[in-house]
Amino acid sequence: MKKTLIIGASPNPSRYAYKAAHMLKRFNHDIINIGIKKGEVAGVNIELPQQIHDDIDTITLYIGPALQNQYHDYILATKPKRVIFNPGTENYHLEKLLDQNGIEVEVACTLVLLSTGQY
Repeated sequence: MKKTLIIGASPNPSRYAYKAAHMLKRFNHDIINIGIKKGEVAGVNIELPQQIHDDIDTITLYIGPALQNQYHDYILATKPKRVIFNPGTENYHLEKLLDQNGIEVEVACTLVLLSTGQY
């Protein structure tokens, strides 16, 4: 299973990050929720982006490009194998930075990848 860090986690059931957290857990992936809202999602507390997790396979983004700048160093320090840019999170600058650091970039929808067995 692929340990996944969700950036933009939200306790709001109408948010796609919330839906992705529950689907990831349903598919037996361990998750770490990173966000600014307090609470928990899919039984996992939402953390601030302070602790560097060194065992992450995938980061899935649910924040827009305007907010991503403050996460660049955090993402690079985490050293994931890949970063998924969900719809609306595409960011050429960050994609290029990740590619230069040997991190796979995938522009896709986490929910679709999971439901089609491509995750």
